[in-house]
Amino acid sequence: MPSDVQPTPAKQPVTLREVAALAGVSVATASKALNGQGRMTAETRARIRETAQRLGFRPNSLAQSLLRRRSFTVGLLTNDTYGRFSLPLMAGVSDALVDAGVSVFLCNVEDDPRLAQLHVDAMLDKRVDGIIATGKRIDRHLPVDLANLGIPAIYAFTQPDPGAIAFVSDDAGGARLAVEHFCRLGRRRIAHVSGPASFAVVHARAEAYREVLAENGLPVMEPLLGPWSEAWGHEAVRKLFDGEGFDGTREKPDAVFCGNDQIARGVIDALRERGIGVPDEVGVIGFDNWQIVAEATRPPLTSVDMNLSALGREAGLALLSLVGGEPALPGIRKLPCRLVVRQSCGRPPDG
Repeated sequence: MPSDVQPTPAKQPVTLREVAALAGVSVATASKALNGQGRMTAETRARIRETAQRLGFRPNSLAQSLLRRRSFTVGLLTNDTYGRFSLPLMAGVSDALVDAGVSVFLCNVEDDPRLAQLHVDAMLDKRVDGIIATGKRIDRHLPVDLANLGIPAIYAFTQPDPGAIAFVSDDAGGARLAVEHFCRLGRRRIAHVSGPASFAVVHARAEAYREVLAENGLPVMEPLLGPWSEAWGHEAVRKLFDGEGFDGTREKPDAVFCGNDQIARGVIDALRERGIGVPDEVGVIGFDNWQIVAEATRPPLTSVDMNLSALGREAGLALLSLVGGEPALPGIRKLPCRLVVRQSCGRPPDG
């Protein structure tokens, strides 16, 4: 750089004193107005805030944290490595917290107790206001103890500690939506293909499947259980269409309710390979509404959406209440699912 060219001086941040001077109030009054504290007229408070915004004043977050004994940050712990469930849930958490000026940072603990404890210790060192724990299934606990940390902990889509607050999707209710939709379409031989028996949601969905068919006077085929994979969807079609038939007869299913979207995609591909039309001959419904799978399936897949974003939002709001000192009853809150209807099953006569 030539010696006669001077560098442009860095712009200094606007101070609270400058805001107060331009607004015609004391520094103490300006501080109280911007922090929502103190007694003053609504006009004065509005004038101070407008002045701060016009000048581009940014409060010192560290000083505010020390003053309020809060960091305005929340930690989100998960073992959902691929983010299939944790990312939409985190979007809901962030949506709930953003208006309160609270930031969220995500830590992946995998299934490693040592790594999980390291992340929790780091969160405590950073004085987070609270922790939200989430996972990839609701019947497994994260590999770390979040009780007695001295800060609130909320569980969402994972098994909670006893006496904690947790939010999960209503899997049985979601299964009901799917099977009832098939019934409204006039399907009468509805099969169920789902995941491993070691998952609690598999049994909850299967029980709802049986209940809806019984309520409608329809025959029940014992659910077929296997891996959460497209390959299992293919294999299940072979069992359904090459075996004895539906409910011990030679009749084949006219609908298949699947435990996740990957299984459903495998079912649709296998039906196509057999020349069986979807949805004209056999309707198919999945579970999860994983859009990159559901929308890319041909035909696009009708699926049960667990409303993970809404679930995350409720978890975030609950954590805010606890941080604010409001009491909340412990227990598990089940949030409803919704059915996203696409072309793989058709629409009911009234839909």
